[in-house]
Amino acid sequence: MYYKQRTAALAVTTVLLFFVVLASGETTRKEYRFKVGRRASISIINQYGPISVKSGPKKQILVVAVIYSDKVEIDQSRSGNRLAVASHLLEGADANLGRVDYEVQIPADASVSLHSATGLIHVEKIRGDIEVEGNTANVDVRDVSSTHVHIKTLNGAVTLANLRDGHVEVTSVSGDVAMTAVNGPLVHVNSSSGKIHYDGDFGAGGEYSLTSHTGDIEATAPSYASIDVVARSVMGKVINDFVLQPEHTAFAAIAGSAFAGTIGNAASSVKLLSFSGRIHLKKR
Repeated sequence: MYYKQRTAALAVTTVLLFFVVLASGETTRKEYRFKVGRRASISIINQYGPISVKSGPKKQILVVAVIYSDKVEIDQSRSGNRLAVASHLLEGADANLGRVDYEVQIPADASVSLHSATGLIHVEKIRGDIEVEGNTANVDVRDVSSTHVHIKTLNGAVTLANLRDGHVEVTSVSGDVAMTAVNGPLVHVNSSSGKIHYDGDFGAGGEYSLTSHTGDIEATAPSYASIDVVARSVMGKVINDFVLQPEHTAFAAIAGSAFAGTIGNAASSVKLLSFSGRIHLKKR
């Protein structure tokens, strides 16, 4: 009896190991290395799977692609200092068989254009321009400075952290947008129904616009913030934790639904606008 049980257990284990080996055998790792000059650019289009981009050695771009089946191929092209890499789906490819995981290292001054329908898009520690488009893909950009960041998503969440002196534009249909320590001459965020959260000091001399049609907006700033602020929600509630110096506006400042005024020297312009979402300007 014991022998039969042990034999059955070994058989099950063998089958499981077979499937583990089979599954691991279905992935293929490919590396592509390109020598580039200053301010190179790379475009990556990936229907299924994540894209991660980080700064690496100068004058070289390294693309590592993990392919999950033979239903997808990697296309690559080059024109001078511009590179293009794309996942090419073959017949029968789906979200599992067509998946490719990209890990990319680029010079810090290089620019990227990234497109993914479903996977996480992550970018960190570069100075070149960043353009991201995704459907359900979540987007995470952090530790970048003095660059242009343009992000468009349908319902993927967007997280931005430690963006300094940047030109930032985010457009989302229903995805939430969270920003921590983000400042620059222009920071514009627009979401139809997603929530918008900002936690920072609004920099100096910047133009900040956070707009959501039905989503809530929460902006947290220190007591020493220097801003000229306008906040208004047509149908939602508006809350302000600061003491403002009043100013003239094109609309009436109605308690609970709209306010306007200045804090400190009003170095930056801040607009918080929603149709029916709740707006809260919080003091840290």
